[in-house]
Amino acid sequence: MDPATKEKIESQIKHNRIMLFMKGSKSFPQCGFSGQVVQILGSYGVPFETCNILEDPSVRQGLKEYSDWPTFPQLYISGQFIGGCDIVTELHQSGELKKLLEPSSEGQTANG
Repeated sequence: MDPATKEKIESQIKHNRIMLFMKGSKSFPQCGFSGQVVQILGSYGVPFETCNILEDPSVRQGLKEYSDWPTFPQLYISGQFIGGCDIVTELHQSGELKKLLEPSSEGQTANG
């Protein structure tokens, strides 16, 4: 991936504690999986940002390489890649997602 694309991805992840790369936007998801993750995050009432990967093919392709994850949506919390819809749903159902979303979990990353 080109350096500009990598910088764009890293900047969004760094400057937004909860960052969701998805098809569409949080107000207008353009696939069911993206919509499901938006709904789950919305249920916690936490602020989060989204990036519509359909608007930027370089980000769409670059993220697959960056995360080593082939599908969307892709959720990052405090700079850490969490996963896609299935993983977010499992974490939500188990109660683990709530712990990850709590501000107190910040600072617990290995290389903050």
